[in-house]
Amino acid sequence: MALIIAMAAVAVIVVGIARRGPSTGGVSVPAGGGGADAVSRYQQRLRAVPGDYQTWADLGGAYVEQARISADPSYYPKAEGALRRSLTLRPAGNDAAMVGMGALANARHDFRSAARWGEQAKKTNPSSPGVFGVLADAYTQLGDYAAATAAVGRMTRLAPGVSSFTRASYELEIHGDRNGARKLLLQALQAAYVPSDIAYCRYYLGELAFHSGDFTQAAHQYRLAHEADQTYTPALEGIAKTAVRRGDHGSAVKAYQTVVGRMPQPQYIMEYLELLNALGRRDQAAQQRRLLDTTQRLLAAGGVADDLSASEHAADNGDAPRALRYARAEWRRRHHVVVADALAWALHLNGRDREALGFAEKATRLGWRNAQFYQHKAVIEEALGDHRAARRDRVKAFRANPRLDEKIPALGRVT
Repeated sequence: MALIIAMAAVAVIVVGIARRGPSTGGVSVPAGGGGADAVSRYQQRLRAVPGDYQTWADLGGAYVEQARISADPSYYPKAEGALRRSLTLRPAGNDAAMVGMGALANARHDFRSAARWGEQAKKTNPSSPGVFGVLADAYTQLGDYAAATAAVGRMTRLAPGVSSFTRASYELEIHGDRNGARKLLLQALQAAYVPSDIAYCRYYLGELAFHSGDFTQAAHQYRLAHEADQTYTPALEGIAKTAVRRGDHGSAVKAYQTVVGRMPQPQYIMEYLELLNALGRRDQAAQQRRLLDTTQRLLAAGGVADDLSASEHAADNGDAPRALRYARAEWRRRHHVVVADALAWALHLNGRDREALGFAEKATRLGWRNAQFYQHKAVIEEALGDHRAARRDRVKAFRANPRLDEKIPALGRVT
């Protein structure tokens, strides 16, 4: 049970890492068992048997899951306390607590620590699927894609199912195989029977469609996700952003209000803030800016490092120096292609296009059909006077998402 909950906790990664381009966060496992009921059950057990190291590990995983459900990072220190208590009671051979610590580190975006915990757990129990889930997520975010691919492959062989198939889908997506990614998500959907798992798979089918420009199919998948589990907040985020594309701003605002009320994560607040600014709703936008500041402080207090969101927010608001400072800080932590793109763009905004081009090339090196990456690269190449390369990359951006630059009703051009 501890491994299931700890693996589920990694779902926080997708929320915590801003996905301003096509599925640019790390794919996580869908929600599993855990949450408030599990926390109460484990606490009751530990009152009776305080020396039960396994239940301490279970409790730690449940706290991280509760953080995912509630978007409350104050659960992370509680999770760390429970997991360390488990390790104190059983320092050796306690792979459940090690996997829990790895999942917690991933949720906090401390991917190097997550990889260390995963490797330690692998030595203890090399047949644990949870071990390879932690390693896959950590190595993906660190930019060690060969190691991530190996971990995903091992996890899929050990435990073919929703968690491994969704990770394998993301592996194919970031390496440019959208069709393969979709097939694996459909395979995961076939294996799913828990409502939250079904919603998870439907949402990411929607994401694949949305970022390829098929907004009708995306809206359909988001609706199916919401019907499967009305508590699954990302589905509402999908419904909101497709409502924006239809020009149904009233429905979009209403949906975003629910989303940020349930799960005030930077990604969602920034999307809502962008919509409010475009609609000229200054008072509501100011309220969301205050919420974003508060959320970022709470995340930092819970041990979550998220300079990527801060960089993107600064870039969106014309603060080039801050965008660059935050992007560099994120790059020092991890070399994911999303961070390379953010750093490339921040460098461009600061007039450092020669340096920016190197990072734009890093962002596109895997062949990911990410329209934003190629659009940014084209702008940088144009600034350097390489018009032929710019035209080539604009074509790639268009092929990845033909509707990237179209006008949104009453809002204007989308980037």
